[in-house]
Amino acid sequence: MAVRRAKSRSGSIFVGVGGWSFAPWRGVFYPAGLAQARELAYMGGELNSLEINSTFYGLQKPATFQRWHDETPDGFVFAVKAPRFVVGRRDLATAGDSIGRFLDSGVLRLGKKLGPINWQLGPDKSFAAAEIDAFLSMLPMEHDGRKLRHAIEVRNPGFAVPEFVQLARRHGIAIVLAGDSDYPQIANTTATFAYLRIMGTVETQREGYSSAALTRWAQCATALAAGDLPEGLTAVPEHSANELRSRDVFLYVISGAKQRNPAAARALLERLRR
Repeated sequence: MAVRRAKSRSGSIFVGVGGWSFAPWRGVFYPAGLAQARELAYMGGELNSLEINSTFYGLQKPATFQRWHDETPDGFVFAVKAPRFVVGRRDLATAGDSIGRFLDSGVLRLGKKLGPINWQLGPDKSFAAAEIDAFLSMLPMEHDGRKLRHAIEVRNPGFAVPEFVQLARRHGIAIVLAGDSDYPQIANTTATFAYLRIMGTVETQREGYSSAALTRWAQCATALAAGDLPEGLTAVPEHSANELRSRDVFLYVISGAKQRNPAAARALLERLRR
């Protein structure tokens, strides 16, 4: 069975969480007694995307990527976190060989289900224009005949400057939009898709967020997909911004009260499909 995409006027909206194997989800989001080996398939029936976390901690086998592909329905999309041995290095300008090693590790086995790759930098990585320019120039738009989409997640406030936005736009790299967190929010449009990570779920809400907050995030995703910049988001002031246009949107409910995140993601999709 194919995944139902949440449609905007133009772009498709994909909503998910980080990972799918988390003990507190069992018997709460996952039905009691569901075999752990069936959790990915179950998640694939409830959401239309997931962000893979295990790739951040080490290379996975080609057969693993193939299994993830095969256990999810048509139309499902995975975002993939790039390995920390790439993004955690002192000088990102030296990452070329490691980037190639990751891309050759089997990630392309996800086929059409391969969504954006998230290159997440740590809070201690400060902005240095030449280094970031060199790094972004090494992220290929195509590998072994497969088109790629890249997003860069920054957590140091020094990146909230026009020069970084312009570098990302010149290379066609999306800047991950951080929601409900202390990380810098850079809502500027720099790529042909948008990538959001919202982090404000709370234990006291059954669906992680209040109904009003869920509606606001659903409206935000819809606006971004239609080529608009929603009110309430923080963008870096710049003299010449990129022309806004419709685009696919990838939204992941991360951190916060993690046990509530799948319910929040499902509630967002329900609003988007109305």
